[in-house]
Amino acid sequence: MTSTARPPLPPFTRESAIEKVRLAEDGWNSRDAAKVSLAYTPDSRWRNRAEFPVGRTEIEAFLTRKWARELEYRLIKELWAFDGNRIAVRYAYEYRDDSGHWFRAYGNENWQFDENGLMEERHASINEHPISEADRKFHWPLGRRPDDHPGLSDLGL
Repeated sequence: MTSTARPPLPPFTRESAIEKVRLAEDGWNSRDAAKVSLAYTPDSRWRNRAEFPVGRTEIEAFLTRKWARELEYRLIKELWAFDGNRIAVRYAYEYRDDSGHWFRAYGNENWQFDENGLMEERHASINEHPISEADRKFHWPLGRRPDDHPGLSDLGL
């Protein structure tokens, strides 16, 4: 294990895959683009809607832009499947824009990790729709989702 290792490391067990998913969720809920980018290999390749960032610098720039326009961002990820060095997740997040309109986005991600537990590939498919503030389901202070807050399955999402 090197100083850049990000446990848990592949090959994943059910428990370690669940832990990896929660660590990713926690990182994204921090909205700290510089910190989050360190979970990816220096040459990581992404597919995210119509953008295809490559490498930590482009990933950090992408996340900085994302969280500048997706205000009050709250995300929940859930393990879907895993095998060896790959994990599939489904997720949903809520945010508002600078006009005060709320949205919920749903998606699936396929992840591939290197031997140090850094993500080398991320393929995301995302759909979103407007919601009313009254229809929001993700209620916790900005930052890490509390352990007792329901997950996607518990919320019927």
